[in-house]
Amino acid sequence: MSERPVKPVEQADRQGARLAREGESAAREWWRRVPRVVTAPRSVFAALAETDDLDVDARAEPVLALTILAGISAMLLAPGWNVMDDWTADWLVVAVVTFIAGLFYGAAGYFLLGLALWLGAKAVGVDPPFRIARQIVAFAALPLALSLVILVPAIVLGFGEDWFRTGGDDDAGTGRTIVTGIGLAFVAWSLALVAVGLRTTFRLPWRGVVGALLLSGVLVAAFAVLPSAL
Repeated sequence: MSERPVKPVEQADRQGARLAREGESAAREWWRRVPRVVTAPRSVFAALAETDDLDVDARAEPVLALTILAGISAMLLAPGWNVMDDWTADWLVVAVVTFIAGLFYGAAGYFLLGLALWLGAKAVGVDPPFRIARQIVAFAALPLALSLVILVPAIVLGFGEDWFRTGGDDDAGTGRTIVTGIGLAFVAWSLALVAVGLRTTFRLPWRGVVGALLLSGVLVAAFAVLPSAL
């Protein structure tokens, strides 16, 4: 007896199920790669060079998580984050507002820093996909995201509400400077990983990496100054 012909709808369903399985497998692999940004960054950034749509899409969840966490860290380190100047605010309000602000701050950094890195790379002779440039920024932000493990206990236990108020007791001492310095060390680590990403993902020589970073820095500075100039 001959086999029943497969209907187009069944073929589409099977194809969709297969792609879903492959997508889930690729996403799990990218989650496993996240810790390797610390232990073996070159292997992760080499994998970012893959431009297959399935593989690129599989990075979405890790990219989102890293972007949000890095944005929260940046908000905690930002001067003037005085949420508790409103005396009705409590710790729950601080947590919620900081998370939401970190979400937007992280998203803005992801796109603006990704744009600056993409333009910097193009200026030194490579033509990378904009999405890949943004993903380099996201994975390089892992150290900044990890800084929450140190920043949150240091702020809560060392300063409490004063960290989030104008004129708190911490303003008189060196405590804020020390904590901010620790945070900036993690920022420097992330910047070093961006350099590794440029070198590995885009296969730039070191002089190209330096040139791309310098041009990106100029663009970031322009993005920062532009709102005040308008």
